[in-house]
Amino acid sequence: MTHGLGTVRRMWQLLEPVHAIAYYAPESVERAAALGYPAERRWAGYFAWRAAPLGPVGPALVNAVFYSFSPRKVARHITHAWDTTSPGAVVAARLASVDEALRRLLGERAASPEVREAAALARRAAEAADTAGRPLAAANAALPWPDEPHAVLWHAATVLREHRGDGHITALQTHGLGPLDSLVSHAAAGAAPAEVFASRGWSAEEWDAARARLAGRGLVDADGAATAEGLRVRGEVERLTDELAAAPWAALTPAETARLAELVMPAVRDIVRTGLLPSQSTLGIRMAYGHL
Repeated sequence: MTHGLGTVRRMWQLLEPVHAIAYYAPESVERAAALGYPAERRWAGYFAWRAAPLGPVGPALVNAVFYSFSPRKVARHITHAWDTTSPGAVVAARLASVDEALRRLLGERAASPEVREAAALARRAAEAADTAGRPLAAANAALPWPDEPHAVLWHAATVLREHRGDGHITALQTHGLGPLDSLVSHAAAGAAPAEVFASRGWSAEEWDAARARLAGRGLVDADGAATAEGLRVRGEVERLTDELAAAPWAALTPAETARLAELVMPAVRDIVRTGLLPSQSTLGIRMAYGHL
């Protein structure tokens, strides 16, 4: 069943908060600290949490599949990540923290028939995802499915999110946007203020050099704002990303996809209302109640 690209994008935006709670919930910070990752450094837990399904990989592979982070930041957090504990222990702690966080955030809704139905629909889409050439999606898809519906919903959202992210890298490379160029062009197009992208760990000098490269291609103007050509290229990147993310949704009919959106919306609002998620991110999604 074919879905419009607007629906594909909308489902990503809707499920992203479900996935992202793994990195921002206090339960995640506490469990990461219990394993030995510094609680005061959120990124240490983030890198371990997201990379663990790949196994005991080093900075070079993580840098490749995460794409937009500075190699220095990746090396700082991954070089000794598996000296702290094993990837298997991290995967188990990640799921346990998500389970606890969603039970707390959703309350009685976590065990509701609506969440159970949403989990079943999302799982069908996730299990339909072709992970060939998509390492982060493949690594997460290979993990055992949780038992509880709210955790199933999170795992499905994670597989679908990483499937899309792997495809997004393909789209960026198709249009000649390397890791830092992709961030600079996204900021120039107004996805978020440039300071939001500082979390990726690049220096001001590197940012300026990337801006100069994009200016040489006619993608940004002298002030660093996207030109008409720059907006066109970013639009093509997003369109191709949506196209590459569309296949799993063919497992659901339009009515089932609409039903999933209807079922997930209350849970997403519960999550967003907590204020745990940043209102702006490098993804260009505004985590605001009005947006959702």
